[in-house]
Amino acid sequence: MNPLTQFKTMRLLSLLIPLSLVAVAPVQATLQSGVVTEFIVGSATAGINVGDLDVFAKWDIDPAVATHFWKLRIDSMGATDLYVVQNTFAPVTAGAPGGTTGWHTHPGPSLITVIEGTITAYEAGDCTPHVYTAGMSFIDIGAGDVHLLRNEGTVPAVTVAVQLIPHGFPRKLDRGQGCPGIN
Repeated sequence: MNPLTQFKTMRLLSLLIPLSLVAVAPVQATLQSGVVTEFIVGSATAGINVGDLDVFAKWDIDPAVATHFWKLRIDSMGATDLYVVQNTFAPVTAGAPGGTTGWHTHPGPSLITVIEGTITAYEAGDCTPHVYTAGMSFIDIGAGDVHLLRNEGTVPAVTVAVQLIPHGFPRKLDRGQGCPGIN
């Protein structure tokens, strides 16, 4: 064997082996704590299968002007499970952090409304706090978007989420650390 070729092969292997070990190392999930989840529609193991969704709604805001209308389109490619969940987040107390969902994602979108208290949302990679108070709503696009919700206030917080998930998939998928120091 040519000694120069052997050296290049061994050198390349010595670089690839540590990289492959890093690539397969498991990422520690940050788990939900201080949050009680109640299923209003669906359950911890399955949503309600609403089939293929093909919804188009349009409403004239000003019938005199053809371009003044509101519209919404929901179009799924395949069966869809519907969940409606209420999450109650514990407040911050002396020596204890408030409730947190932990870093996670969903296979589909969620429309979240804060019913009581205040929720702070963080997106992995952005790490900017987004604060939502009672009466406010926001959308989590899902589809692998890693995020965390937590109560940073001194009173309990409650959210209700309407979720559309591909049929048969888990509603929530825990993920590793999204932002340093935020759990």
